[in-house]
Amino acid sequence: MLEGKALVEATDMPMKMQVQAMTSASQALDLYDVLDCKSIAAHIKKEFDMRYGCGWQCVVGSNFGCFFTHSQGTFIYFALETLNFLIFKGSSAPLLDTMSL
Repeated sequence: MLEGKALVEATDMPMKMQVQAMTSASQALDLYDVLDCKSIAAHIKKEFDMRYGCGWQCVVGSNFGCFFTHSQGTFIYFALETLNFLIFKGSSAPLLDTMSL
């Protein structure tokens, strides 16, 4: 399980949502092979869509670059085991933050 292994690189999520993100990632790693990033990302996205409403995006991998726009309070980027996780809720509404990783 998680056991404090996750390293948060950047976030603007509330703490409760951060914990859920890392827990969902840990659960996905228990269910899928670490090389199956697509299934891991799909698992996390479905979990966040179910808990917090539709529109969540999830990117999982060991090496990726990204530039995106997200709704405030819905972004986290963290490392767990050998993978990096980017979770955010996209939106076209005003008052969005733009991030580059």
